[in-house]
Amino acid sequence: MNSLQQRDAEVIVVGAGPAGSTVATYLARAGVDVLLLEKTVFPREKVCGDGLTPRGVKQLIDLGIDTSEDAGWVHSRGLRILTGDLTLELDWPELTSYPPYGVSRTRQDFDDLLAKTAVKAGARLLERTTVTGAITDATGRVVGVEAKTGEDKREVSYRAPLVLACDGVSARLALSVGIGKNEKRPMGVAVRRYYKSSRHDDPFIEGHLELWDRSDPARPKLLPGYGWAFPLGDGTVNVGLGMLSTSKAFRSTDYRALLRQWLDGTPEEWGYREENAIGKVGGAGLPMGFNRTPHYRDGLLLLGDAGGMVSPFNGEGISAAMESAQLAAEAVVQALARPEGSSRERALQGYPMAVAELMGGYYRLGNVFAKLIGKPAVMRAATKYGLRINALLPLVYKGLSGCYDAKGGDVVDRLIAAAARATPSPR
Repeated sequence: MNSLQQRDAEVIVVGAGPAGSTVATYLARAGVDVLLLEKTVFPREKVCGDGLTPRGVKQLIDLGIDTSEDAGWVHSRGLRILTGDLTLELDWPELTSYPPYGVSRTRQDFDDLLAKTAVKAGARLLERTTVTGAITDATGRVVGVEAKTGEDKREVSYRAPLVLACDGVSARLALSVGIGKNEKRPMGVAVRRYYKSSRHDDPFIEGHLELWDRSDPARPKLLPGYGWAFPLGDGTVNVGLGMLSTSKAFRSTDYRALLRQWLDGTPEEWGYREENAIGKVGGAGLPMGFNRTPHYRDGLLLLGDAGGMVSPFNGEGISAAMESAQLAAEAVVQALARPEGSSRERALQGYPMAVAELMGGYYRLGNVFAKLIGKPAVMRAATKYGLRINALLPLVYKGLSGCYDAKGGDVVDRLIAAAARATPSPR
């Protein structure tokens, strides 16, 4: 039996989250035979902030998804930044590259919608299929995956010339071929919970740069990390907090207890109390700043969280996952149009180059930022003084959110782009 007869697809995509479903959609629309493997069953829950900045909204629009409020999306007009004694409300910037609004939607709905979009485009989705590792040939090239499928976890294998790892923070596929993570790059931890709240239709998403435990009003205590609140328009708010590995408290913190301490100190009228909670506290790791590379090697492409593509600035990973999917699809379509061998490999090497060009400099800058704010004194000084300098606000806001025009734009956009290019690669 020749290699063509042994193939189950032209491309296997592992994981049907934002990266996997997006790349499967683009590939299927281009006529590629795509097998999309997902370990769970849709709709399914996912630990996340449920909010997208305009950068992520652009990706939805590129996919042809209706992002209107009539289609079930909750629009945000900007970001509210809160510190211990300062509140700023900043509208999303007017840009050439991105729309002037963000959106929120539960990951249960969001991921289901993206998976259905991929299936509609022609991708073959297999649920309850857990990929356990890569299949390699005698040269070490990835030619398929081993998996367990169905409720009985029957062992199966699937083969394809190219495999795309969209399996998230676990990065099981990458690990199976020896692609480990760079421990010098930052990691994050996030926990979140849903609460019934009157703030569910607030037009701003929130970033809490100082978390205070005010359970004892006489002795308020500053807690490590940062918090968020994403109004979902359905009577609930997704509230959570995160911490970077650059903080000394990273490994010794009880994050669920930390969340409770913080929320018990928020105003009663916000509703972030135990009696208003819906479901359990969920937690997840956030692989940041390209902490796993190379993003392409021997038939295997790493997308989204599997390639450490969460922003060190704000913990957002969905937009980067979808951006990497768009770039991966372009490289794969070009590669499959070429004969196997050196020419195809050159096309595939275009993927890590494109990802590095789009995100690399910005993430290098973010890795430096993560190290700085891991020091409590630096973080306090930045929130106490930096946010009070009006001239700096556009720079801080655009830089942290990633919403700036990388080419052209105003002076702030050009400054961020120049800083990203000038930041040396971390060792």
